[in-house]
Amino acid sequence: MDTAALYHRPESEYAYLYENNRVHIRLRTKIGDVAQVNLISGDPYAMHKEKWYYKGKEMRKIANTNTHDYWQIETTEETSRMSYAFHVIGKDGVEVFYGDQGVYPYQELYYQQPNFYFRMPYFHDIDRFDAPSWVKETVWYQIFPDRFANGDPSNDPEGVLPWGVKKHPGREDFYGGDLQGVLDNLDYLEELGVNGLYFMPIFTAYSNHKYDTIDYKEIDPQLGDKKLFKKLVEEAHERGMRIMLDAVFNHIGIHSPQWQDVLKHQENSRYKDWFHIHSFPVHSYEDLDMDEIENVGRLNYDTFAFTGHMPKLNTANPEVQEYLLDIATYWVREFDIDAWRLDVANEVDHHFWKKFNSACVELKKDFYILGEVWHSSQTWLQGDEFHGVMNYAFVENIENYFLKRIILPSQMASGLNNQLLLYRKQTNEVMFNLLDSHDTSRLLTKAHGNKDLAKSALAFMFAQPGSPCIFYGTEVGLEGFDDPDCRKCMIWDEEEQDRDMLAFIKELIQFRKTYQPVLTHGMLQWHDIRDEEWMVGFKRVLGNDQMVFYFNNDEEATVIEMPENAKPVLSYLSQEEEGNVTIQHNGFFVYYLDEDIEEQAKRLARKKERARQLIRENREKNAGTWSSQA
Repeated sequence: MDTAALYHRPESEYAYLYENNRVHIRLRTKIGDVAQVNLISGDPYAMHKEKWYYKGKEMRKIANTNTHDYWQIETTEETSRMSYAFHVIGKDGVEVFYGDQGVYPYQELYYQQPNFYFRMPYFHDIDRFDAPSWVKETVWYQIFPDRFANGDPSNDPEGVLPWGVKKHPGREDFYGGDLQGVLDNLDYLEELGVNGLYFMPIFTAYSNHKYDTIDYKEIDPQLGDKKLFKKLVEEAHERGMRIMLDAVFNHIGIHSPQWQDVLKHQENSRYKDWFHIHSFPVHSYEDLDMDEIENVGRLNYDTFAFTGHMPKLNTANPEVQEYLLDIATYWVREFDIDAWRLDVANEVDHHFWKKFNSACVELKKDFYILGEVWHSSQTWLQGDEFHGVMNYAFVENIENYFLKRIILPSQMASGLNNQLLLYRKQTNEVMFNLLDSHDTSRLLTKAHGNKDLAKSALAFMFAQPGSPCIFYGTEVGLEGFDDPDCRKCMIWDEEEQDRDMLAFIKELIQFRKTYQPVLTHGMLQWHDIRDEEWMVGFKRVLGNDQMVFYFNNDEEATVIEMPENAKPVLSYLSQEEEGNVTIQHNGFFVYYLDEDIEEQAKRLARKKERARQLIRENREKNAGTWSSQA
């Protein structure tokens, strides 16, 4: 056994309070190296009286990556205090004790030492990562207001273009979409099945995308006003829809009063410390067109990326903090919004986000805070900053397998497992999953126009832990390359819509809602991974309930057997016949199975007995020895 590969970290995603005093404990080991792991645990004050170190609880191997196996157990202690360590049994028969002081032989001399154990000193529910439960039941719909629907031509900006006139929109184009257009189409959104609306910025700004804010406390007049927005929120809530707004707090627009004051007064401006300015004078770039200013290069002040019209705010400045927190709470308090999506969240300091979290959650206990982070995000997901992130790092594995075809099925499974195991279970349950957005090419374009492939990738994403999102227009066949091409006008003419895609996504959303508990909480098991056949089979298991999925991305059809008591619930390019299912290229088949718990237990017992037999055989071969690496 390679004991150097053993890894655990207390008070982290490896040891955390899940709910109702239930604790999740995880251990990482080298892949294929360990036969069994037992958790040794009990109240630290009762250790020698109860001698609980003689009693192990067997842990379950829940996942593996291409380098490691992961083991987990759900447990508790009546006293809400716990000391714990691991009894690890290698496939070579070697047994070790792993605790807070490292790895030792599995002998009484070591496992009777109180200070050799990890600790959870007390289960404080107030410290538990508590995510809003409604997010687990939400299917999001992302809206770019200028491009969704023009409900009120009277507020159209100067130079507005006819709806959808350009096949490829430019960075400076306006089409007149507004909040009235969203309000007018709530029936459409309700019929589609979505119950969460994520709006790109709606506050006063210069650009069409409005990430260059001028006034955070005003609705942009091109989109409507506060009275209209309040009505929209109320009517959405009546339909069971939640509202998430976009908070652009990393930077502000050059047309904002604060930056204009800096341009006017330079180093004498009262706002100079609101920004990261390295030297004076700073210059205005208002005469540049949008393509030029968004790629202006390095300046003597920090910006978002190299966009000259978005100077970065200094969120360590108490005045800036007060200003932004007032804005954040204003829209919760006055308009009852349900969530903030935080733009460029990873470039804002953690100190500020902790204050932001406290301010919002204090106003509304079940408020949802979503960060835009494109990479692994453990630092922000400890419970005191964000509840979830836009899960690009997770869904990139889906894209790389289905759409780019640059990784094998086993590599995708490894990558997805790796991302899931970075976080607590309750975190994964409220992550924000998406295959396209305003910052990426559209799904159908990524799929090179192959609608079957796009459907397969979408269905796969909807089956994963987390809250799925549809980018406006994907459901009716909108295509487009990277920004600004991905921000085309919504197609409302039914003759131009892809009605087949629309019907498919409606079915997919209904599937998600019907089986939401098992899709949210069920354990993920990869039970049929075939690299040579480009086949992915997995299960989501919750008690007796099982959802079994098969996705075939091979050019050849494949055949699977379906149990007699299985109930087909979702399929595409698949045919059933006498207990067998033929799945065509880019097809998938999903069935529901209610397996008796006693049968599950018998099957698991047989599997454990085979493992124990292997351990006994290896113990005999290695009698009197233990791992030389310990």
